[in-house]
Amino acid sequence: MISEMIETQVMPNAMSADLPDWEQIRLDFPILDQKVNGHPLIYFDNAATSQKPLAVIEALHHYYVADNSNVHRGIHELSNRSTIAFEAARDRVAKFIGAKESSEIVFTRGTTESINLVAQTWGLSHVGKGDVILLTELEHHSNLVPWQMLAERTGARLRFVPVIGDGEALELDALESLLQGPVKLFAFTHISNSLGLVNPAKSMIAMAKKHGVTTLLDAAQSAGHLPLDVQDLECDFLAFSAHKICGPTGMGILYGRKSLLESMPPWQGGGEMISSVEYESSTWNTTPHKFEAGTPHIAGAIGMHTAIDYIDAIGRQRIFDHDQRLAEQAVAGLKNAVPGARIFGPSSGRGGVVSFELPGIHPHDLVTMADRRGVALRGGHHCTQPLMRKFGVPATVRASFYFYNTPEEVDAFVEIMRVLYEKFGG
Repeated sequence: MISEMIETQVMPNAMSADLPDWEQIRLDFPILDQKVNGHPLIYFDNAATSQKPLAVIEALHHYYVADNSNVHRGIHELSNRSTIAFEAARDRVAKFIGAKESSEIVFTRGTTESINLVAQTWGLSHVGKGDVILLTELEHHSNLVPWQMLAERTGARLRFVPVIGDGEALELDALESLLQGPVKLFAFTHISNSLGLVNPAKSMIAMAKKHGVTTLLDAAQSAGHLPLDVQDLECDFLAFSAHKICGPTGMGILYGRKSLLESMPPWQGGGEMISSVEYESSTWNTTPHKFEAGTPHIAGAIGMHTAIDYIDAIGRQRIFDHDQRLAEQAVAGLKNAVPGARIFGPSSGRGGVVSFELPGIHPHDLVTMADRRGVALRGGHHCTQPLMRKFGVPATVRASFYFYNTPEEVDAFVEIMRVLYEKFGG
């Protein structure tokens, strides 16, 4: 059975009780052992998507080879196996984020769909004309556009917690006053995908709770990097994607407090989300199934289960500490190599993301030239166009790290940036 296979194959290479051997763990990721344009691949685009260890690839292969069947509806053996593995993944996610029970875990296609689900169900039921939806100036479009659409539909208004300077921090002194009045929701990112800024989520949620404001935490950039406990955080909703935690694409999570999920209407209609159907009307399935219309991404859930086991075997606090060291090394290296480099985000305590601009070189050009030397970076607005406009730039270059990246790769990346700047910048 796939659940037995998962238990025996997720331990990373050279994992000890004290300290991971990062170089050995890297061997679990065969995609990294290649050359791009004649140079060893340096993959620094982890904020966009993470690579997958062999354990996840093998779990997906095993499912399709041995257990492939639809879930919940069949009574034959393959369907039973698939259903057990699918629901085991839900149980594992609940444990991963500290939910009280698995019924608080809704499977979606990703963070974007999770947020849209809340906006179109809870939002339409609770937000009306004159109400306020509070966001921050850091938000990814996935945690901005759905609320713009809801505000346009209901007559609500958007407010934003300002960001300070070049992204050093949020102006949290303003949060208390921004939470005053008819604020129905406070939705914000835990770690900025553009800046690596780590927000003090627990204290921000506590402040919102004091004012009776519902909260949604975008954990897309934190779920695979930091320990998360929704009961400790006391958030009402939390969303993240499997593909950013070494799992498959097209698989996401929405956590919601059970009482909230049970009060929310379904979002999409079809099979699985119903209890009974007549020609003229239907009744709904129990939570969370009433939000999961149609055949789900079964393999995605199974692969995500394996990915969670894999990164928890390493330890998310260890992962964060490793990422942070690489980010600090990159910032120091860039400042030394290119004195005029403009680096965005906090001066200390950032996550594994470094966004920057080198004088005289457009970010897209810099990323293209880096790719010719085997370095995979991200150049653009990073789905935070309003934030880029606030900084007065069309785009930035972003290097983002994960536990399989090495200090040697950071040194090589910095040297390539120095060479490119000396040749094309100024």
